[in-house]
Amino acid sequence: MKVTVIGGGSTYTPELISGFLERVSTFPVTELCLMDIDKERLEVVGGFAQRIVEANGSPFTVTLLTNQREALRGASYVVTQLRVGGMESRRRDEYLGRRHGLIGQETTGVGGMGKALRTIPVILGIAKDMREVAPNALLANFTNPSGIITEALFRYAPDVQAVGVCNVPITTKMHMLEELEPRLGSGISPQQASLDTLGLNHLSWHRGFNVDGEDFWPEIMENYLAELKSSDDPEWEPRMIESLGMIPNYYLQYFYHTDRKLAAQDKWPPSRAEEVIEIEKDLLAQYANPSLTKPPEDLMKRGGAYYSTLATQLLNAHYNDLGETRIVNVRHNGAVEGWPADWVLEMPCRVDKAGVHPLPTEPLPEVCFGLLANVKAYEKLTVEAAVHGNLEAAYQAILVHPLGPPADQVQTVLDDMLETHKEYLPQF
Repeated sequence: MKVTVIGGGSTYTPELISGFLERVSTFPVTELCLMDIDKERLEVVGGFAQRIVEANGSPFTVTLLTNQREALRGASYVVTQLRVGGMESRRRDEYLGRRHGLIGQETTGVGGMGKALRTIPVILGIAKDMREVAPNALLANFTNPSGIITEALFRYAPDVQAVGVCNVPITTKMHMLEELEPRLGSGISPQQASLDTLGLNHLSWHRGFNVDGEDFWPEIMENYLAELKSSDDPEWEPRMIESLGMIPNYYLQYFYHTDRKLAAQDKWPPSRAEEVIEIEKDLLAQYANPSLTKPPEDLMKRGGAYYSTLATQLLNAHYNDLGETRIVNVRHNGAVEGWPADWVLEMPCRVDKAGVHPLPTEPLPEVCFGLLANVKAYEKLTVEAAVHGNLEAAYQAILVHPLGPPADQVQTVLDDMLETHKEYLPQF
């Protein structure tokens, strides 16, 4: 069984290697192919990956390729974790927003749109190659903005099995288990717990949690509200949480507390991209050490907690026909009554050999749906702009976004975005 990782030169890759090593008894991968267009970086990260596998008895081979089509040939699973334009483009996304007094972030607002415009054509190119050389493979996309990219895949590559994945739900689930540990004990497996989440990627609300069928949501909410009320600087306004009865995905800070986020970015540099650039310099230097055979502790500074767990659990559930429930991004196909069936949502899905199946779930209340529908309109317009080089769709995507500029500044921001990333936007 061959698994191909597009963006194999990522500093996240060693964690992914560890995840496959831990699951090799149930997920018998024979070849892990790392593909990246940056040959020098691939050799450093890939060489380290090979040493990790060798130190663990070489249960599978790690191959390194710069040719995408050859890397995909014959794959059973494809993982995408790429970044078009590298970390420098992420930095540009951040400062694009800041220049115009807007949120500067790689997945939300105008920065997220810039990344989507660069990335969607590349991901659709991967889907095209998969169709021809790996037609039965499942594509697990971790590349941000994951929701918009998955929307593009379902609209323009519907014959390719695809799912969008994010580590926020699993991180939330693990945190809630930790909170309940004093009562439940430390022997509870994450497989016994179920989180109820619905929304869009990075725009979702957590609204239920059970362990072995027992509902712990009232207890979680009670403890969470007590924590907020006792804090001098609470993450959320307690009154809002009481009203919603849900816990927002932390990315909703950009919408609910825009002023705080704008104030924080006024203190740049360093932006998050600039911090990560320095972290990655150190990580790559460590990876290049020929005596290093396990991921260094500094990898945790990079973020992405539980990334390897999430990736390998998903692929393992599919391969072994487990029917496990995972919070992932798929077209819901009517699973949420009353919502347009062609929307890609982040929601509970059953994962088995036949694919990823959205589970029937109650819609969010109007107070959440209004914002979600607004952002979904932006996502669909961004997909059209990215695929067709449609300038009107790009203009309207910025116009409709809740974090966009005033109407008389939309064209200015769009022109700046297209100029900032022109080398990666040939469709325009």
